[in-house]
Amino acid sequence: MSNLQHQQTKVKKMTAHELTRLLFAQEELFILDVRNREDYENWRIEGHRVESVNAPYFELMDGVEEIVGKLPVNQKILVVCAKEGSSVFVAEQLAEAGLDDVYYLQGGMKEWSEHLEPVKVGDLRDGGEIYQFVRIGKGCLSYMIVSGQEAAIVDSVRMTGVYEAFAKERNLTITHTIDTHLHADHISGGRKLAESAGATYWLPEKDAEEVTFAYEKLEEGKVIQVGTTSISILPIYSPGHTIGSTSLLVDDTYFLTGDILFVASIGRPDLAGKAQDWVGDLRDTLYNRYQELSKELLVLPAHFGSYVELGPDGVVSARLGDLYRDNPGLNIANEAEFRRVVTEQLPPQPNAYQEIRQVNMGRLQPDEEEQREMETGPNRCAVHDK
Repeated sequence: MSNLQHQQTKVKKMTAHELTRLLFAQEELFILDVRNREDYENWRIEGHRVESVNAPYFELMDGVEEIVGKLPVNQKILVVCAKEGSSVFVAEQLAEAGLDDVYYLQGGMKEWSEHLEPVKVGDLRDGGEIYQFVRIGKGCLSYMIVSGQEAAIVDSVRMTGVYEAFAKERNLTITHTIDTHLHADHISGGRKLAESAGATYWLPEKDAEEVTFAYEKLEEGKVIQVGTTSISILPIYSPGHTIGSTSLLVDDTYFLTGDILFVASIGRPDLAGKAQDWVGDLRDTLYNRYQELSKELLVLPAHFGSYVELGPDGVVSARLGDLYRDNPGLNIANEAEFRRVVTEQLPPQPNAYQEIRQVNMGRLQPDEEEQREMETGPNRCAVHDK
C-alpha cells in the first residue's frame, strides 16, 4: 500500500477512557471482535446499546469481504483484539472496503482489562468526598475517601499509579490503604500503594494467617480517621465471602460491602475451598447483621457483574433497603435453599484464583506480565455472575 493510500484509509483509535465514557453515556456502538471464539465467549465488551459480532482474525487475513455485509453502514464501528495489532489491520481493511466511521481499540483487551475510570459518588458531611474507581473491563470497584488533604484507598487494584496521580492532582496525601478481605479474583495493590505512599495498610486478621508481611488489623471497634474533620471509617465484621471479610461504614452514609453484597447478587463462599464452612457466616451477615443497619445506607460493592449495574455517570451503587427488596440473593427465605444456591449453582471460578490468593499473601512474586495473565477475564466473585 502506498503512503497516499495509507493516509486515505487510516482509521481512528479509541482509547479505553473514551470507550468507557461512551458506555457510561449509553451511546450506540457496534463492535467487531477479532479474537478467537473461546476468548470472545468467555469475556467481551458489553453495554446498554452495544452490539457485537465475533470474526476471528485468522478468518479475515485474506480479506474482509464476507464480514463487511454483516456490519452497519451508518454507525460507529470499533474493532477489538487482544493487544491492538490485529484490530488495526482489520480496521484498515474495513476502511478500504468503504466503511467510514471505523475505530480500533488502543491497547486491545489488554488495555481494557487494566483501565480505571474515577467517578465521584458523593460528598461527605464536613467537606470530604468519596470516589469510585471503575475497572470496567474487569468489574472491579475500588474507592478513594477524601477528607481535608488526606485520602484512604479501599480495595486497590494493582495499577496503583492511577490512585497516586489522582491524589497528586488534588494535592492529597494517601494515609491509609484498606483491603476488605483477601482477594481471589485480582491482585491487590493495597500493600504496594501503602509502601509507596508511606501509608498504613489494613487487612482483616482472619484473612491474614498465611501472609508474609506486616499489616494493621482491620477489625470492628477500630475507627480509621481520615483528614482533620470528623470523617471516619467504621469496620463491620461481615464474614461469608472469606472468613475475615469486613465491611466499612463511611460517614454514617456510605456502606462499602467488599465482596459480600453486590447490586445484583451476593458474594460466593467457595474461593478458599471452604464453601460449606462459610455459607452459614454468609447467611448470618446478609440476613441478620446487615438487617440491623439503616436501610438508607448507600451500598458500594467491590465488584459488579454486568454493565446493567452501571448507574448514571458509571457509578455502581444502591440503597440497602432497595437491595433487600430487589436483590435475589437477599430473598431466599429457606435456609436449606440458600445453602444449595450459594454452594451448588455457582458460575466458573475466576482465572488463576488460587495463584492470585498466593500473590496477595506475599507468597508468590510474579512479574508484571505474569500478573496480567493471571487477571485475564471476568471477576466472577458473585453467586449470580454470568
